[in-house]
Amino acid sequence: MQQVTEQQILALAPNPAAASNGRKISQKGGFVRLEKSADDTFYLGECTGSGKSNYITTADYIDPKAPVFRCSCPSRQFPCKHSLALLYEMMAGKSFTVCEIPEDILKKREKKQSRDAKAQEKEQGGAAESQSTEQTEKKKAASARAGKAARARKIKKQLEGLALTARLLRELLRAGLGTMGGTALDTYRQLSKQLGDYYLPGPQRILNRLILEIEAFQKDGDESHYEGAVDVLEKLWGLVKKSQKYLEEKLEHDSTEHDDNLLYEELGGVWKLSELEALGRSKADVSLIQAAFWSEYDEARKEYIDTGCWIDLESGEISMSYNYRPLKALKYVRQEDTVFGVAEVSRAVYYPGEGNLRVRWDGSNIRPAEQEDIRKLRSFAAPSLAAEVKAAKNFLKNAMASPMLIRLLAYEQIGRTKEGLTLKTGDGQTILLGDMPGMEGTLERLTLLPESGLLKNQAFLGAFYYSAPDRRIKLKPLSIVTDSEIVRLLY
Repeated sequence: MQQVTEQQILALAPNPAAASNGRKISQKGGFVRLEKSADDTFYLGECTGSGKSNYITTADYIDPKAPVFRCSCPSRQFPCKHSLALLYEMMAGKSFTVCEIPEDILKKREKKQSRDAKAQEKEQGGAAESQSTEQTEKKKAASARAGKAARARKIKKQLEGLALTARLLRELLRAGLGTMGGTALDTYRQLSKQLGDYYLPGPQRILNRLILEIEAFQKDGDESHYEGAVDVLEKLWGLVKKSQKYLEEKLEHDSTEHDDNLLYEELGGVWKLSELEALGRSKADVSLIQAAFWSEYDEARKEYIDTGCWIDLESGEISMSYNYRPLKALKYVRQEDTVFGVAEVSRAVYYPGEGNLRVRWDGSNIRPAEQEDIRKLRSFAAPSLAAEVKAAKNFLKNAMASPMLIRLLAYEQIGRTKEGLTLKTGDGQTILLGDMPGMEGTLERLTLLPESGLLKNQAFLGAFYYSAPDRRIKLKPLSIVTDSEIVRLLY
C-alpha cells in the first residue's frame, strides 16, 4: 500500500477545512467500498454524500511523485474532501479489496503517455534539449515557490490559532483558577476542535489535558486538580509564547523550511526519517538494548502509546521509542512488545530535543543478548547520585520538557526508611523512590522480588520526576540490572 502521512495530506489540501472534513468522513465510516489495484498504483473509494448517488473518488499513483485525484462530486476544490478522505483511509491502513484498473483510467493513462511521448519527440536536438532543461528548471522553481508560499500560509494560520489560544488563556488567568469549577467547558472544547483546523495538534492535545483536569475537578471537587491545571497551563502558555516568536521569526526571515527546532514537533509537526537524516540527526551501526518497556493510554491524545527505553551499548546514551496507536484506528496499528535481545540497527535517527531523545529506525536485526552485553550495559551506571539529581532538576524545571528523565544508577542498597523505600548510592547519598502519576505502579514490586540480593549492589534504571504533593524530586523504579540479566518492573 502507498505510504501516506498526515503531513502529505495537509500539504495537498486546498485549505484546512477540506482536510478537516476529509478526516471526519474517514472517521465516521463514510466509505462503503474500498478497492485498489494489485500493483498499488490505483485506489478507489465509494463514499456516501449529500447527493442521490454515492460519489466515486480515485487516486492514481502511476507517478507516485504526482498522484492524480478524481471524484464524481460537484465540488470545485481540488483535491476535494472525498479525495482527502480516501487518503485518510489509506493512512489508517484500512482494508482495500483488490480490483482491476477501470478501462477509463487506463485510457487516460495512455493519453498522458502519448502526450509525454510527443513532448519528448519535440525536444530532440541540442537546442530542444537545452530548452527542455530550462523548462524543467522553471517548473522546479515554480514548484518550490508554490511550496514555500503554502508553508507561509500554514505558518500564518498557525499564528492565528496561537493568538486565539493566548486570548482564551488570558481570560482564564484574569478570572483566576478559583473559577475553574464554574468554567464553561464548551468554550474550551470548541477551541480544541478549532486548533485542528489551525494546524496545531500539539497545543490541541495540551488544551485537552486542561479540559480533563477541569472535568475531573467539577466531578470530585479534589483541589489537587488545581495543581494539575497549573502545570498544564504553564506548559501551554510557554508553548504559545515561544511558538509565536518562533513562527514570526520564520516569516520575518523568509525561512519556512523545516528545522531541528523542538517547537516544530511540539506544534504537531511530523518528521520523516529522511528529513532528520538530512539535518544530520542520524547515527550508523548502532547496537541498542531495551532496558524497559510499557504501554499506557493517553486520554488527551485518545491513543495508546507503546514506549521502549533503549541504551546504546557503545555510548550508554538512553533514548526512547514511541509507537502511537490512535483509539479510532486501533485495529489497524500493531501493538509493539518487549524486546529482550539486542537491536542491531544500520542507521538510527534521533529527534530534536533534550533529555532522553526519541529514536527511530527502519528495520533491525534482533540478536540474543549475551552476558557481555549486560555487563557493558551495567558499566554505564552513574556512581554518584548528586550529579544525576542536579541534571534532573535543571531538566524538569523547563515547563516544555518531558515530565521525567531516565538515568542508570549504581546503588549500594534499596531499603525502607521512615519516609518509604529509598535508594542509597555508594557515597552515602539517598533518594526517595515513588510511583509517578499516570504510570503503572512499580514501587511495591521491589518488595516482591524473589532474591533479596537484587536490592544490594546492582544497577538501577529509574525515572526522575517531580512529585507536586511532596514538593520534591523522586525516582520511579523501572528495571534492575545485574551482571547477567535485566529484571524488568514494567513490561
